[in-house]
Amino acid sequence: TPSASSSGVTSTSSTTTPAAVPGAPTGIAAVANVGAGGITSNELAASAVTPAKMSQPLTLGTAVASTSGTSIDFTSIPSWVKRITVMFVGVSTSGTSFPMIQIGAGSVTTTGYLSAGGNSPNAASTGVNNNTTGFILEGGAAMSAASTVRHGHILITNATGNTWVLSALMANSAGTQIGYGAGSITLSGTLDRVRITTVNGTDTFDAGSINILYE
Repeated sequence: TPSASSSGVTSTSSTTTPAAVPGAPTGIAAVANVGAGGITSNELAASAVTPAKMSQPLTLGTAVASTSGTSIDFTSIPSWVKRITVMFVGVSTSGTSFPMIQIGAGSVTTTGYLSAGGNSPNAASTGVNNNTTGFILEGGAAMSAASTVRHGHILITNATGNTWVLSALMANSAGTQIGYGAGSITLSGTLDRVRITTVNGTDTFDAGSINILYE
């Protein structure tokens, strides 16, 4: 028998009970029992999907032109973030200091990094450089030229607690080198910012763009 609700939506009630489908689960609770190629019980458990988890999507930041200044900051990174991808597109600087990344909790951390970077395959110019003031993204003379134009990804991943690890892979489109770097640091609190700068802190960006993706 049709009836009108206060919202104007018509609903229909019936005293007829539909025939059960043989072997099919009954009731809403039975949905959790679907398996064998379907939805698993874990996927539908009450704790599997929560408002907090639904508010933690893969988030793309706003690209910043790396054409001026000595540093580029991305701040207000949410506390739930466990992985950050930094993307370089045609990034160059005015000098020969290697680019590096610093992270922080409330402010940028400038000490305590365990990092190293190198480059290949130019054997005459390969080398490895260590750094403790930030994550160095490359090393060796070949990647340090002011003409170097960098393209690539840097992954910053939460290892445990406030400890983060980084790995970087850069291609020099103005040469024949691949730059790479890696390291770790333990922050004093929850990460909320990423800074892209250079080891000497005075070389300026003069080409390209940088963006982040976090999850």
